[in-house]
Amino acid sequence: METPPIKRALLSAWDKRGVVDFARSLHELGVELISTGGTALALKDAGIPVTLVEHRTGFPEILDGRVKTLHPAIHAALLARRDDPSHREQLRMHSIEPVDLVYVNLYPFPEAAAEGRDEESIIEMIDIGGPTLLRAAAKNYRWVVPIVRADDCPLVIEHLRSEGRIPLELRRQLAALTFQYTAWYDAQIAQYFAPSPIEQQFFTLGMAPKHSLRYGENPHQQAAYFGTLTECFAHRHGKELSYNNVLDLDAAVGLVMEFSEPTIVIVKHTNPCGVGSGATLLEAWEKAYATDTVSPFGGIVAANTTIEEDFAAHIHPLFTELIVAPAFSDEALAILTKKRDRRLITFDPNVIQQQRERARVRSVLGGVLVQTADRELFHPDQLRVVTEREPTDRELRAMMFAWKVVKHTKSNAIVYAGPDQTLAIGAGQPSRVDSARIAAWKAAQFGIDLRGAAVASDAFFPFPDGVIQCADAGATAIIQPGGSIRDEEVIRAANERNIAMIFTGMRHFLH
Repeated sequence: METPPIKRALLSAWDKRGVVDFARSLHELGVELISTGGTALALKDAGIPVTLVEHRTGFPEILDGRVKTLHPAIHAALLARRDDPSHREQLRMHSIEPVDLVYVNLYPFPEAAAEGRDEESIIEMIDIGGPTLLRAAAKNYRWVVPIVRADDCPLVIEHLRSEGRIPLELRRQLAALTFQYTAWYDAQIAQYFAPSPIEQQFFTLGMAPKHSLRYGENPHQQAAYFGTLTECFAHRHGKELSYNNVLDLDAAVGLVMEFSEPTIVIVKHTNPCGVGSGATLLEAWEKAYATDTVSPFGGIVAANTTIEEDFAAHIHPLFTELIVAPAFSDEALAILTKKRDRRLITFDPNVIQQQRERARVRSVLGGVLVQTADRELFHPDQLRVVTEREPTDRELRAMMFAWKVVKHTKSNAIVYAGPDQTLAIGAGQPSRVDSARIAAWKAAQFGIDLRGAAVASDAFFPFPDGVIQCADAGATAIIQPGGSIRDEEVIRAANERNIAMIFTGMRHFLH
């Protein structure tokens, strides 16, 4: 269809930036302008002719501006189908002139909620008339152009100047964007009243803005990120983040935040392949790297404190996809930025901690799964020694270290560790005993002695064979949730091998 010309436009902007320039351009193109109080005043001050909405409706703004555009004279002007003779006749009978373009930016509810204002002030920022105008225009996009972003105004003006009309394809794109935006806006309101998705009867995520990614897990897949990536992370150097980078970044930072002492986490394909703590990051690195000297190639390195020159110089020769830390010293940046493509990312631990508290969302066929975050390591009142032998102080420290790591390792997960470093990691196997065997096999490949190690298992041992495997590898202490119907057999196998075992009462599956 040939789209109609733009003869009449309704402008209503909370944020007045750019609205005067847009209005002036429309006026120069012969478009009649209609506006609400504050916007109309800004246009009049700029010398641009404008008609107040109340002059079109014959009804003043009331209720402190809560009701301005909610009137049949406005919405009939937006919703009438121009190809329907009955609609045209009804407009004529009621002396209503159609409106061909709507530009609205909404009350800043998300900003008000984020600032933590009092509830009355926040609720006053819920825009009613604005979304209604936009949705009406978007529904009738064949005849009405909806604009919700100031960034789209120049493109509209460009088409009007060059063609005298707005093409149907662009109208449809603007309609889609309008419905996306109003849905996001309403989702912010829904989340204010029910902060956790778990509490919602109808799922609303409300993530914005969109960050385009080069591709998904594989080059033939398209991908994008929606959310507050730039609030969580600052990109200091290197290529843009990929889909897999974001997944690994999430895994690495989540784990390194479990530790207060200087700690290094090395992640490959979202699983830790080495974790170490020490008096310095360099000491922590040596311990983490010793776990597996092969997998860190092309991996992600996360630190929980500032990366300084000595550490940067030490790891610079290694090929790493991404290094993330709360900060980099200038000297460290000078070294690490010598590799053009290496990504250097910083994060604010306080922001990350807040984000870790949010519900976790995962897509599945036909919908999404939502769950609360896995916040705790264990319930202290459920932590108990179940074997005849109590763990030594060294074993207990090793168990606690391993338990933090296994919480962030894909199930079935087995982690062998000392008091301040991982020794071997088995992840993502269908059998827990297989994870124990693989971890022990990898330790042997790197010459790591597992005698005296502590073992953490993310879920209970369903049979004694997993405990036996760990004991045969040299482990002397095990921490696990417990809860198997064969717990007594498992405990008996531990006692027979003089192993100290702790039940935590809390499972940490990670699929």
